[in-house]
Amino acid sequence: MSAPRIVRLVSHLDEIETRWRRAWVAAVVAVDGSDTDLEPLIALGETLGDQLGRKALDLLGGADAAVTAYGKSAIVGAALEIEQGAAILHPRLGKPLRALLGGGKALIPSTVKKGGPGTAIDVPLHGKDDEWDFALLDAIEASVGGAPADREIVVVVALASGGRARARIGVP
Repeated sequence: MSAPRIVRLVSHLDEIETRWRRAWVAAVVAVDGSDTDLEPLIALGETLGDQLGRKALDLLGGADAAVTAYGKSAIVGAALEIEQGAAILHPRLGKPLRALLGGGKALIPSTVKKGGPGTAIDVPLHGKDDEWDFALLDAIEASVGGAPADREIVVVVALASGGRARARIGVP
């Protein structure tokens, strides 16, 4: 397999009454060759954890943003396998993202699915330090127009500050 390469970056900020903010950043990754060697995709996950995390954090206000929740997702093109998206998301993406955020005790929730150009995915958001904080359980929809093509993967990292807008369940 030749090295997967990032061919496009897309970002989105959802701000509700200036108190609740959710952001996602997506990389469109071109994948050539066989699906048997997942190591290049695993290595790319580590890079994307930092790169997409930094861009999402900047959208929320930079280092001063109080990130409360995070999530990750991938949409895999028709000629690829779900496992190729999972290879990017699971083994190494989380460590640099947690380092960027100064921690994160909770599992980073994720979704992976196959789809064609313009497919949307719900990126789950859980509390970064407590996945059982129900006021932080949320999701944000992400899609990239024209992607993924057959041999592309859309990789999304989402961050939130302030929890779910107007949450009443799980609020102390």
